[in-house]
Amino acid sequence: MDKPIFRVTNRVLMAAALLVLLGHLAVYAAYAANLMRFPFDYDQGEGFELVDTVLFSRGEWPYRDTEVFPFYSSNYPPLFHVLAAPFVWMVGPAYWYGRLLGFLATLVTAAAIGFAVYRDGAAGGGRLKLLVAAMAGLTYLASNTVYHIGPLFRQHASMVMFETLAVVVLANANEITHIRRRRRTLAAGLLLVIAAGYTKQLAIVTALAIGLFLFIRRPRRALVWGSMAAAVGVGVFVWMTAATNGEWWRQAIVANVNELNIQQSVGLFRLWFSLHGFLIVPAALLVFYELYFDRLSLYAIWFLLAVGLNGAASGTWGGGDSYFATAIAATCILSGFFAARTLADEWQFTENYLSRLVYPLRPLAPGLLRAGLIIMPLLYLGYGRATLHLPTQQPPFDAFARVLNIRPNALNGFYDSARTADGQFSAGYADIGHFTTPDDVQAGWLIVERARTAAGHVMSEEAGFSLAAGREVITNPTQLLNLDKKGLYNGGELIRLIEDRAFGLIIFRAQFYPPRLLRAVGDHYRHAESIYMNGFEYRLLVPD
Repeated sequence: MDKPIFRVTNRVLMAAALLVLLGHLAVYAAYAANLMRFPFDYDQGEGFELVDTVLFSRGEWPYRDTEVFPFYSSNYPPLFHVLAAPFVWMVGPAYWYGRLLGFLATLVTAAAIGFAVYRDGAAGGGRLKLLVAAMAGLTYLASNTVYHIGPLFRQHASMVMFETLAVVVLANANEITHIRRRRRTLAAGLLLVIAAGYTKQLAIVTALAIGLFLFIRRPRRALVWGSMAAAVGVGVFVWMTAATNGEWWRQAIVANVNELNIQQSVGLFRLWFSLHGFLIVPAALLVFYELYFDRLSLYAIWFLLAVGLNGAASGTWGGGDSYFATAIAATCILSGFFAARTLADEWQFTENYLSRLVYPLRPLAPGLLRAGLIIMPLLYLGYGRATLHLPTQQPPFDAFARVLNIRPNALNGFYDSARTADGQFSAGYADIGHFTTPDDVQAGWLIVERARTAAGHVMSEEAGFSLAAGREVITNPTQLLNLDKKGLYNGGELIRLIEDRAFGLIIFRAQFYPPRLLRAVGDHYRHAESIYMNGFEYRLLVPD
């Protein structure tokens, strides 16, 4: 079998892998379009993100005293909500634009990943390099984690976008010889890091990776530019703390330090590897190569810190598989580099104490290259199968499900490869990704009607019902629980209103409230009705 046959086989397999990844993209786009038409909370907490956006559109802070009516506060940084605020001026409160921003953020991230692989993956050019770059970007969108958090009214996808852009901008900044251009690049990259941090606090890991990389390469430059970036970030932080009478510090920082469940972290690490292992292995091999035969890139340092720190933090209360999204972006870049260098035959091993392990393989180099031509597209095909998620009842995807003999294992006829053989998801993995149905929409409007006609206040665990009913949004349950876990929440006034039966209707789903508040509700309210929407039970309680 000669080399041209390997080349032809490589092209056929690469085309097949590309088609599989484009199929993932089609499912993702259809899922995003479905969610943008859904007028209620899909993932719990989206409604409170919308409330934050509405408050910013009015020029008001969402970081408030939770002991004072309406007992509401946010625990997230402002940038995502500020970006969405202009939509409130144009169309009022709605979910679609926040979900659109999240979806677009994942597309930008995928494009940045592809650009990084095309620019830095291999020295050669051509269509094959462009194909590998495109596939690297598509692997990000094919991830189960990215798929189900991307088109939500949440800030996580936007944070990863800013992080990825910052890393791509700064990866080669020190090699720029033109002084003004280098300064503009450093300024732009560090501003993107600050933007990521003020989108979600978890971006601190990327800031650490960038700071460490710049310090290793150019310590003096890193200290100077790091000090300037820190001055900007701290200045904004101090201003927000003062402007909110300290509530920004209390609500968004102190209350967000939660306890760690090691078992959840371990379970999510296993899930991350089972879904992304076909990319993780080449990414890890590239890090090993850089460590011993080249020099560590920003991408490698970013990968190591994101995997280690964010992965561990995934086990915290409020964490979950979404905490791996940054590591997934880094994995897609490094695995793309590995593929590009393998297919271009650009591996070089410098002289060092480990070179003796490589020298015996040099006569095998032509054979290894030919093997790489086959192995790399097979890795992408394996990844496409490992991350399979597919609606099995909505056309045209139902036809593919029948051909592939894929049977639903999640809500609303959805198949998710993240579910284990015994039908369970790993703790911390969100049971979402399925498409909503007209019955879900009808059920949501029925709950809205109950809220609209209730006598007295309405306290809903999901804010969308109150917004649609024209009611004031009262409390943010998970934030009250966060504060309560830290001993920072009294709740006396809210409990008094509950005991006085001032609420004509209380809507529960997960009951993520402080325990004593739940006890007060149990003592003074009774279950009147259950309405099922989006696979979840919404319990409607009225005064006893």
